[in-house]
Amino acid sequence: MLKIDSHIHVSGDHPDCVALLDRLDIKMFNNCVASGSAMGWRAQREMYRQLAKRYAERYAWCTTIDLPDFSPDYAERVIAELEQDLAAGSLACKFWKNIGMEVRKPSGEFLMIDDPLFDPIYEYLIRVGKPALMHIAEPLACWQPLVEGNPHYGYYSQHPEWHMYTKPDHPSHAEIMAARDRVLAKHPKLRVIGAHLGSLEFDVREIAKRLDAYPNFAVDTSARVRDLAYQDPATVREFFLAYPDRILFGTDVVIRDSFAAMDPEVRQKQVQRLEETYASEMAYYEQDGPVTLRGVAYQGIGLPDRVLRKLYLDNARAWYPGIA
Repeated sequence: MLKIDSHIHVSGDHPDCVALLDRLDIKMFNNCVASGSAMGWRAQREMYRQLAKRYAERYAWCTTIDLPDFSPDYAERVIAELEQDLAAGSLACKFWKNIGMEVRKPSGEFLMIDDPLFDPIYEYLIRVGKPALMHIAEPLACWQPLVEGNPHYGYYSQHPEWHMYTKPDHPSHAEIMAARDRVLAKHPKLRVIGAHLGSLEFDVREIAKRLDAYPNFAVDTSARVRDLAYQDPATVREFFLAYPDRILFGTDVVIRDSFAAMDPEVRQKQVQRLEETYASEMAYYEQDGPVTLRGVAYQGIGLPDRVLRKLYLDNARAWYPGIA
C-alpha cells in the first residue's frame, strides 16, 4: 500500500533517495518554510517543485507566503504569487510559527494568525479549494522549564531562541492556540491541517476538543510521535479510533541539502536515517508491543488496518486533494 508522509522537508534529488521511496512505497509531501530571507524559501520551492515534476509518483509539495511587510498591497501580492504556485502544482499553503512568536506589527505587538491582514488570503484559499497547513505555536514544553526526559528537551536546550519560558513578554501557548481557534471559527470553509498535532501534542483529549468543535480541522503527527508515546497508550489508541478521518501521518524529517550534491557516504547515511525513521515510527502505530523511538522504549498502539490505511493514505488524499 502506498503511504504518504504528509509533512517533510527532503531535497531527495538523487536516485538513491527515490529508490528508497520506491522500495518502501512512500510519497513525500514537502512543505516550504518562510524563515529568514524570502529568497530562502523560494530556493526550497524550486527544489520541491522540480522534485514533484520529475518524480510525480514520489513527491508533492506545499508552498508558503512571504512574511508581512505591512504594505497596503501585501495580501494582493501574496495571492498573486500563490496563484502562480498553485498553477505550478502546489497543493496547499503553509503558515509557520514565526507568526505569533516572532513577527511584530509596526506598533510592536506580536502579529497573530487571526489578524485581519490574513483574511483575504484565507478567503482566496477557500475560493480555489486549497487547504492551509498551519504550524502555529510550539509544544507546550516550549513555555515550561527544561526537563530531561521530555521529548523536547534536546531541541530547546539547543535552540534557546525558541524557548518561550525565558521570554515572558511573548504570547503564551494558550493565546496562540486561541488565535488559531478564532481562524477556524471565522473561516469554517477553510480546511486547516494543524502541523505537529496542532501544537496540542501534550494531551490527545485537547486535540479531540478542537476536532469536535471545528469540522474543518485535522492534524498531522509530524515530529510528535514521541509525545503520543509519552501518553497512556490505551488513551492514544482510542483517540485514533475515534477520529480516524482527521489524523495524517508525517515525520518532519528535515534534510534540505541536495542529495545529489552530497558525498556518497553522507548520502547513504541520510537514506539510512530516513529508512530507520519510517521503520520506528510506523512500528509505533502498527505494533501493540514494545517499540523503540530514538533509543527509548515505549508501548505501541497496534491500530487496525482500516485505521492505518486512513492514517497513511486516505486522509492525505482527502485533506490535500490531488496528492496521489
